[in-house]
Amino acid sequence: MPNHPAVLDRVFHALANSTRRSVVERLGVGPASIGELAAPFEMALPSFMQHLDVLEKCGMASSTKTGRTRVLQIEPPPLLLAEHWIEARRAQWEARLDQLDSLVLNLKETNR
Repeated sequence: MPNHPAVLDRVFHALANSTRRSVVERLGVGPASIGELAAPFEMALPSFMQHLDVLEKCGMASSTKTGRTRVLQIEPPPLLLAEHWIEARRAQWEARLDQLDSLVLNLKETNR
């Protein structure tokens, strides 16, 4: 999966919604039918299908159809892309906080 800003935008847009996050969490357990995924939510199936469409369009989920049953499964690459982006930000802030900690310790030692 390319490290393209538009891809990352779609991933974070998909994760910005609690329904879609719940679906991603459920798919983390294993593939599930649309009926199984929709059962916990009190919404019309067409509305729920829009959430699944968002997940598929950003590449976080893929579906297969066997007969009349459509089954979704998680696709890790977009989630890994988001994880790497977040980890890079975390590393930046940890480095800055380490510098601040070092500065504070130096100031304390200087003022003794």
